Amino acid sequence: MRCVIAGGGTGGHLFPGMAIAEAFLEREMGNEVLFIGTERGIESKVLAEGRFPLRTIRVKPLKGRSLWAKGNALGTIPGAIGEAFSILKEFRPQIVLGVGGYASGPTLLAALLLRMKRAIHEQNLVPGMTNRLLKWVSQQVFVSFEESTKYFPRGKTWVTGTPVRKEFLANLSEGRDGLARTGRGRFNLLVFGGSAGAQRINRAMMEALPSLDQMKPFARIVHQTGRDEVETVSKGYQQKGFDAQVRPFFEDMANQIQAADLVICRSGASTIAELAVCGKAAILVPYPHAARQHQLINAQKLVDLGAARMIRDEALNGASLANTLLHLYMHPGEREKMEKSIRDMGHPGAAQEIVDRCYALVGVG
Repeated sequence: MRCVIAGGGTGGHLFPGMAIAEAFLEREMGNEVLFIGTERGIESKVLAEGRFPLRTIRVKPLKGRSLWAKGNALGTIPGAIGEAFSILKEFRPQIVLGVGGYASGPTLLAALLLRMKRAIHEQNLVPGMTNRLLKWVSQQVFVSFEESTKYFPRGKTWVTGTPVRKEFLANLSEGRDGLARTGRGRFNLLVFGGSAGAQRINRAMMEALPSLDQMKPFARIVHQTGRDEVETVSKGYQQKGFDAQVRPFFEDMANQIQAADLVICRSGASTIAELAVCGKAAILVPYPHAARQHQLINAQKLVDLGAARMIRDEALNGASLANTLLHLYMHPGEREKMEKSIRDMGHPGAAQEIVDRCYALVGVG
């Protein structure tokens, strides 16, 4: 069977799509997956390594643009639908799955014109604009949160959770180093702001270091900075005498999350899903410019469940980060409770369930 996965733009859309693609290829020998995205999205970099084939269409985003830019973006849609139509006609998939992002819309509309089976996945608690529109042309809707079902038609909406790539499901352990638990041994801290880093988190962490002296003998810090600030952040740790591994991007993020005792990060849906299946306590800093404030809504849900701490972006500074970090370092029992709560939210079988339902939609057992 052949499947097209359409969308991307950010890791939050692409990585769940990659997890579904992995499950689809493992389901049956001979299955094929093709991604459709854009050249400007993260998919053009991540998929360039040849892990999955990628075709691109020319379409521009509407969200957060000026009136003139929105008009220009709208003008690209008919051409993008035509490009997607040609790709789909050539590849002849049995099903087209949209995972969000602005390449998803034209591709699903082209699939409608070709009368191909269509489904979408919404990762966030509150759906984005693309999936709000595509729900009317999709035959199946998969969502990550029970609360999201109210935005979609009954009878064709399923709560599956957010798929995570198989490397996040490998080598998981319920156990923990007892010394790290009590604060007398190594304490592994992971800091990252998404695939491109986050300047606000980077700088707050640098400002916090003078207040973290009591952690210094025990802390091992892994920090993903993004390309532009790796040198500055690396020097900051060196000057303060911290054991830190600093890189612009970690290819083995699954290993880094699994090894962490605490994570400081943004609160995109994919990140939360990865933290959940790995059972990790986290300090979440929602990205303030996310569409419909979905990162804030995602983070607040975890806080309400006792599964994470949150520092809003406008309140993030060295003092607020240091105070929260030291509290969780000194109270390992609180971290344990957070880990249990977030692990209860995990859906390690999400990708397989979506593939199963896609098979049912196509009518293949």
